[in-house]
Amino acid sequence: MKKELFSETAEALKDIPNGTILKTRRQTAEGGALPTEQLETWTEGKGAIESFAVFPGIEVSLHRYAAERVRFRHAADGSVIAVNHCRTGRAGWRMRGGGTIYLGPGDLCIHSMDDCAESEIELPLGYYEGAAVAADLRALAAGAPEILREAGFDAREIYRRFCAGGSPFGIPSSASAEAAFSPLYAARGAMLVPYCKLKAIEVLLCIMGVQPAAGEITRYGSEQTELIKEIRNFLMENLDKRFTIEELSKKYLLNTSTLKAVFKAVYGQPVASYVRERRMKLAAKLLRESGASVAEIARAVGYETQGKFTKAFKESVGETPAEYRRRQRG
Repeated sequence: MKKELFSETAEALKDIPNGTILKTRRQTAEGGALPTEQLETWTEGKGAIESFAVFPGIEVSLHRYAAERVRFRHAADGSVIAVNHCRTGRAGWRMRGGGTIYLGPGDLCIHSMDDCAESEIELPLGYYEGAAVAADLRALAAGAPEILREAGFDAREIYRRFCAGGSPFGIPSSASAEAAFSPLYAARGAMLVPYCKLKAIEVLLCIMGVQPAAGEITRYGSEQTELIKEIRNFLMENLDKRFTIEELSKKYLLNTSTLKAVFKAVYGQPVASYVRERRMKLAAKLLRESGASVAEIARAVGYETQGKFTKAFKESVGETPAEYRRRQRG
């Protein structure tokens, strides 16, 4: 099986104790403090935030969490805009005004620092990596970096578009956003700060062309998402059984289209794909750690026959259950 992204995140955070989010900050530019300088965090998991003040009023931060949820508190400032990019994992961000925006790989969330002054992200997959660019629009109106001025960057227009309404926007993945953020995650050593400066400018140039109403990611109410979590937990407790969308819809009094849409928003996959992946993970664990026969394991993960299970396992893992067990036991 290919290495899990969750394992990569956990390995990177292995030296950080549970209940801790390690925050480091590098001041590389003169200028006023952003609200994130006084950022407070809480989690039962662990995480790391690395921040760089790259220009007066502009900050770049890199985020990595292995947790079920993380809460944040900082000064509320409606004139500071934040652009958050999800690299891996999945995050449901609940901000002021209710509703949750779910971000998957490549998605953006754009909002004022007033919206997220007290907020919480849930991590349905147990991990998240991403980056953010925060910019004080008052500072940029008074004196933006020359390259932004050359491009016609209008801080007042950006404020009107993204901050004045008091509501965050989720923007689906795009090639321009990926080009702006992706190099940040690979930069190391002496290259990291220059890339943070370069990409901060690029991100601010990118959002000049973004219209929030076009293709915005749907926000979901807490009642809907809590119900979807119940459905997911029910399915995980009954991996040896099979349920149709219609049966789940009747059981939880939720129409089928809403069930499918919200489940995919929260967990990043359709119901069937998500359940199939968890069945294969459980089967692999049983093959490694138990003495159960392949036929017994097939029944434990919801397959009527050993043949159907073997076919599905090979399609998922790349080898038959017997081959996988032999290799794992060396």
